[in-house]
Amino acid sequence: MTIGDHLHALYRLPAHPFPGPDARKQNLPDADAVAWRITSDVYDAHENWTAAFARFCDAVDTTRVRALIVGAWEEAYDTDPSAVIEALVAAKDRFPALRALFLGDMVMEECEISWINQTDVTPLLEAFPDLEEFGVRGGSGLRFPALRHAGLRKLTMESGGLPAEVVRGVAASDLPALEHLDLWLGTPEYGGDSEAADLEPILSGARLPRLRHLALRNSEMQDAVATAVASAPVVARLEVLDLSMGVLSDEGAAALLAGQPLTHLKKLDLHHHYLSEPLQERIRQTLEPAGVEVDLDRDDADEDHDDDGTVWRYVAVGE
Repeated sequence: MTIGDHLHALYRLPAHPFPGPDARKQNLPDADAVAWRITSDVYDAHENWTAAFARFCDAVDTTRVRALIVGAWEEAYDTDPSAVIEALVAAKDRFPALRALFLGDMVMEECEISWINQTDVTPLLEAFPDLEEFGVRGGSGLRFPALRHAGLRKLTMESGGLPAEVVRGVAASDLPALEHLDLWLGTPEYGGDSEAADLEPILSGARLPRLRHLALRNSEMQDAVATAVASAPVVARLEVLDLSMGVLSDEGAAALLAGQPLTHLKKLDLHHHYLSEPLQERIRQTLEPAGVEVDLDRDDADEDHDDDGTVWRYVAVGE
């Protein structure tokens, strides 16, 4: 599976594309009523992203803008968004109301997730101390050295493979207001070289006192993650635990059930899994009577079998 749809919303605001240079003149929505999506083209761009952003700044009252979605930039398969980040940082004083930012909203027709080039994205968080939501798509070249951000409430990193250095950077960051953390860990084939031990500072919860929604998903090591989560101190304060989109098997799910109680959760999301029917039934019988919403949809999870008996299982989003 790959990503086929652009973001529909950000910061609870509907996404709205800023018109291209050749679009007919049209009435624009109120600056604070939508999440503005600013984009170029990956292939044969007639206008680069920074030029589109400059037009946006001239056309919209940027002092009222609350959410920005960065779409494609030119040659994203070969070029990182340094110029995009520099333009946003240079314009920081023009966006006093900005509370949400997503970098790299591209679908497969534009650039497969594993092809998207990224870079150090922390200058954006440093430039916008009032940012409450930040998301990034693409793990190739992504960097996230540890930082402190007092206002961030939601952090999302979508990738086919999240570098271990990035996982460690997030884990070492001081994010006292963070309520929602979503990491797509991915596979080694696409750069996801982290191990369950890298998650320990996150699972301890020491730097995340307000965390309520934890998603560690799309992982080839989902059994190891589930085993680590089973005894993690942070779980006791969670409302949502999401271990979906990976190659979770009976081994990991059994370890999860054998660990600390999960009956306090509002939701356990395990969709796209490789669990047997008996194990699925155990999960339902354990959690649903306590009022926990359980997502056990298999989605399109499938497996291949070699002649030698080797079984190949796949994460939901890879290439």
